Amino acid sequence: MNWKTDFRSFYYANAAEPDDIVLDPARTALLVIDIQNTYLEVPDDPAEAQRWAPFFRRMNEAVIPNTARLLSRARQRGVEVIFARIACLTEDGRDRSLSQKKPGFNYLLLPKDREDSFIVPELAPQGDEITVLKTTDSALTGTNLRLILHNLGIRDVVVAGIFTDQCVSSTVRSLADESFGVVVVEDCCAAATETLHRHELEIINMIYCHVVSSAELDGFWA
Repeated sequence: MNWKTDFRSFYYANAAEPDDIVLDPARTALLVIDIQNTYLEVPDDPAEAQRWAPFFRRMNEAVIPNTARLLSRARQRGVEVIFARIACLTEDGRDRSLSQKKPGFNYLLLPKDREDSFIVPELAPQGDEITVLKTTDSALTGTNLRLILHNLGIRDVVVAGIFTDQCVSSTVRSLADESFGVVVVEDCCAAATETLHRHELEIINMIYCHVVSSAELDGFWA
């Protein structure tokens, strides 16, 4: 992978290569979005389980182990680690946003203290690492994350998580609108299908973020 030329949309097909990325550990946060137990539960219906099989394979073979390594390296460098998870404050979910109350895939009732709303054990927060709870797609607009990042003196945000075309994309766009530098780690993200994943990365790359691999990210630290 070459982050300077890959995942180019029509808009940026002929754009000049971007400048090198330099990340200061003291001013960078790693944000892990919505890698929660509920999304690793295989459907009871065999046909539905088969339909989602590529997603589960990507999560278990790539996204979760890659994100675990990403977390370990961030902690070693002293990078601020922050998690976002979908979780309502009420048992019946009356505090959810409209998008999480509509019928269909996005209907989510995940009370904050229920196990299926927790971050998967392999990526569990450590020590005093911050977790924000949201009932929106964007982790920025639906929480006090904006204030937290500013209070921490963060300038750049490295993003991992799911789903690439939903909560990851919404968060990335919000962060970019707030003038944070955003780096999305491609092999630490997933959408329901590879096609959706790649298409969304092409949409957000270059304008809202830079899309890189976890191996490439290792070379960006000051």
